[in-house]
Amino acid sequence: MDESKTKGSFIIELERFEDARGFFARTWSEHEFAAHGLNSKLDECNVSFNKRKGILRGMHFQAAPFAQAKLVRCTAGAVYDVAVDLRPDSVTFKKWVGVKLTAENHLMFFIPEGFAHGFQTLSDNSELLYQMSGVYHPQSGRGVRWDDPAFGIDWPPAERIIIARDKTYPDFTG
Repeated sequence: MDESKTKGSFIIELERFEDARGFFARTWSEHEFAAHGLNSKLDECNVSFNKRKGILRGMHFQAAPFAQAKLVRCTAGAVYDVAVDLRPDSVTFKKWVGVKLTAENHLMFFIPEGFAHGFQTLSDNSELLYQMSGVYHPQSGRGVRWDDPAFGIDWPPAERIIIARDKTYPDFTG
């Protein structure tokens, strides 16, 4: 488990046990996550299926007290997954980290509470599996714009497909 450049987020490489049949790997251990000081409570699991390359979803988060930690893994296709630290007291406030998650590389991305999260699909028929702390609370749903200059996220070039809500969040003023 390796901490990324944003405090508290981790890029996780599976420990694979391989043989002629393929491999086996544990994707979740409450004990290991707690030992690293991470939120080890899981309340929901979600799937995001995306038909086309270039779909950009984000940047989303839930406001306190309904903030959620997320463990994200790509189970089909490929995505560029991004998290932005929105915690004002953090040493990495307004910093972002991006990681390529693919069905082939089996990487997982742990995103703590207080981060905005989004992704851009790099291939058609991409699917993500989310394990989340906390229960979804629609009234606490918030977002920041994917191209907000306050963050300067370096997205892969693409003909992007973005819904109106994600295009029109106001400039970040935090």
